[in-house]
Amino acid sequence: MLIALDMDGTLLNGEGKISEPNRKAIAAAQAQGHIVAIVTGRARKDALAPLREVGLVCPIASLNGAIVTLEDGTVISETPLERAAVRPVLEWVREQADLYCETYTGDTVYVGLHNRAQWEALASEMAEAAPEVKWLVNKQFQQARVTYVDDIRTVWDDPERVMYKLLIFAIDRERLLDAASRFAPLPGVTVTSSHPHNIEMNNERATKGEALKQLAAHYGIDMRDTVVFGDSHNDLSMFEVAGCRVAMANAAPELKANGDFVTLSHEEDGVAVGLEQVLARRGTSR
Repeated sequence: MLIALDMDGTLLNGEGKISEPNRKAIAAAQAQGHIVAIVTGRARKDALAPLREVGLVCPIASLNGAIVTLEDGTVISETPLERAAVRPVLEWVREQADLYCETYTGDTVYVGLHNRAQWEALASEMAEAAPEVKWLVNKQFQQARVTYVDDIRTVWDDPERVMYKLLIFAIDRERLLDAASRFAPLPGVTVTSSHPHNIEMNNERATKGEALKQLAAHYGIDMRDTVVFGDSHNDLSMFEVAGCRVAMANAAPELKANGDFVTLSHEEDGVAVGLEQVLARRGTSR
C-alpha cells in the first residue's frame, strides 16, 4: 500500500512533533513493505525536520503537492505558480496591514520584514484580551522557517526565484474571504486552506491528490491500494482519489463526511490508531 499522511493537524501533535506511537506505527508499516509518504503544505525542509528528529525517512510531496520528492530527495515532479498571473494581486496583499503573507520558493519561505513586525505587535496587543490570537501567530511562525527580506517585491520580481505556493494568514476570516475572492478567478490558480485562518494558493495542477497519483504511479501501486490521513480542506483532493480515507477527530466536517472512518485526534496519536485499523482490515500485503 501507499499510505499518505498530512502533517499539521494529522501526524504532528500540538508541539509540532511526531509522537512515539506514531513513529512506531510508521516504522512498522514500512517494515511490512508499505510506502509511507508525507503529503503536506509545508516546504520540504520544514517537513524533514520532525521526521529527522525521530529517524524516519519518507518520500515527501511538499507545498500541497507542488514538489514531489523521493526518499533520497530526487524530484519527480514540480509545478510552480505562474508569476504573471498572481503578481498584480500580490501587490494588493502587500498593502493590507492585516494580512500576513508567506512566499514559498522551493525550500525557502520569504516574508517581508514589515509583516513580521505587524503580526508580533498584534499578538502582543491582544495577548490578554484574546490569547488565541497570540497562539495562532506563534503557531504560524512554528510551521515554517522563514527568511526575512526588507522588501518582499524583490522576491516576487526575481525570475531566478520560482514561486510554488503563497500563504495568506489573517485573524479576521472575512479578510481571508476577500483575499480568496481576488485569487480564485486568476487563470491556473487554485485556492485551498490548511487552517481556518489561512488560505493557500498553488498552480491548479499542484494538489495533494495529484501528488498522491504521481507517487502511486512511481511505486507501481494501484490507487485502490492507497490510504490517506488528513484534517483540512487542502486534504480533500486526496480524499477524492484515494482507496481509503481516514479523517482525524479534529478534522474539518467535510473530511469527516468524505472519509471511510474517523480516527482519534492528532493529540491522541490518531495516525497510529488509524494505521492499526487499516492494516488489520487490509492485512499486510502491499
